[in-house]
Amino acid sequence: MSIDTDFNETLNPTASQQPTPGQQRILVIEDNADMREFLQRILKRRGYGYLGAVDGAEGMALALAERPDLILMDLALPVLDGYEATRLLKANPEFAATPIVAVTAHARIVDQERAIESGCDAYISKPYSLRQLFELIEQFLPPAA
Repeated sequence: MSIDTDFNETLNPTASQQPTPGQQRILVIEDNADMREFLQRILKRRGYGYLGAVDGAEGMALALAERPDLILMDLALPVLDGYEATRLLKANPEFAATPIVAVTAHARIVDQERAIESGCDAYISKPYSLRQLFELIEQFLPPAA
């Protein structure tokens, strides 16, 4: 796994399996099943609702149907890559204000610039620590209860 998990935090072990009304929901668009499962566990433990998709096309459909509060977007995705999925979502007025964070192994400056040009509001490269991830999420969403 490409995440530094040494972040010492208090997690909510009773987080709901389904987003509850009013709960902030994060859509994770990630083709790696292990990474999706890991992010699902840590987001739920932090009190966020979780939605997951395996490729850019599925992620777009889920975003349109569920209207998440924030999207964590892998960039190297099958079917429709994260750059194009971000462009298409941000072109929709209903998603212009929805934060999209590029979460990717593409760590070069040119990759970061391309992600931002595509419409991503922020960028984090793998490997990252949980502290970095949650600090970035909390820039856009207040901490979940």
